[in-house]
Amino acid sequence: QLSEDVERVSENPTEEREGEMEVHEDSSSVILPDGELGTTTPSLRFSKTCLKNVFSVILLFIYLLLMAVAVFLVYQTISDFREKLKHPVMSVTYKEVSFYDAPGIAFYPGKARLLSCKHHYYDHIPPLINPGQPGDIECTTQRINYTDPFTNETMKYALVVQGPRDVKKRELVFLQFHLNETDQDFSAIDYLLFSSFQEFVSSPEKAKFMKDCESSYSSWKFSGGFRTWVKMSLVKTKEEDGSETVEFKQETSVVNYIDQRTNPRSDQLFFVVFEWKDPFIQTVQDIITANPWNMIALLCGIFLALFKAADFAKLSVKWMIKIRRRHLKRTRQVTNHIS
Repeated sequence: QLSEDVERVSENPTEEREGEMEVHEDSSSVILPDGELGTTTPSLRFSKTCLKNVFSVILLFIYLLLMAVAVFLVYQTISDFREKLKHPVMSVTYKEVSFYDAPGIAFYPGKARLLSCKHHYYDHIPPLINPGQPGDIECTTQRINYTDPFTNETMKYALVVQGPRDVKKRELVFLQFHLNETDQDFSAIDYLLFSSFQEFVSSPEKAKFMKDCESSYSSWKFSGGFRTWVKMSLVKTKEEDGSETVEFKQETSVVNYIDQRTNPRSDQLFFVVFEWKDPFIQTVQDIITANPWNMIALLCGIFLALFKAADFAKLSVKWMIKIRRRHLKRTRQVTNHIS
């Protein structure tokens, strides 16, 4: 429109002198004939150009802000991924079984003697007929001597008993020990649980097997004069190198034993029951929640947004420079014509 006005003024110099001319001190002023009352004024055109430039600058700053946010998201995503790699999450799964692999129960009775050992079902233990007297030993047992793994000097004696297997029938193992005399105020028997009695039986070096078990597993105690009820649960842990370790968790309840023998005795009786708590084997393993493919997809999206924002900013700058040059060119043409 500005070019058409300038050309119209240059083609009709007579009408220009006859009409009223208004010269503004602003460098963007132009001369309009009186007859063109419907033409847009120069100040209005200049205001539109300014608004466009201001809007372009604001839009450019918005995209620069978005680019800064995208860069921050890239940094935060990479930091979170590295943090998740360092701190994996523990995953726990449960597997239900009908039969367990029979565990091994290693007792360290010392001077105590095993009187009886039986397998019962459905949590039913019949009353003892002759407590303190030798009874039936129906359990599979083995005796083993080995050196203490921590001192390598002391000899240890262990009585290894096969534990319960059938979890659906609630199989349990009931044992009775007898200690004739003791020089201690408190009498107790240590025991140790390990995962497979069959591995112990088939091991060519049973002494070394027991030393490894004692080094790896924790030991517990049960006291004389009580009936100790041990409910076991099995926990398998998968290590990072792919190996698997097994440990036992147990709940223990103690019931007082009322000694109804006629003559007062100085000996001690020990009663202990072992059974499975539930048919679920707990498996624990560490998993990394950070998925590298999700991170790669997120980074690709962020970088795509960055390139798009940079391309738009470049086009916006070129468009602003072009508009500015065109405005200056028209201003020079009008100024030259007025001169």
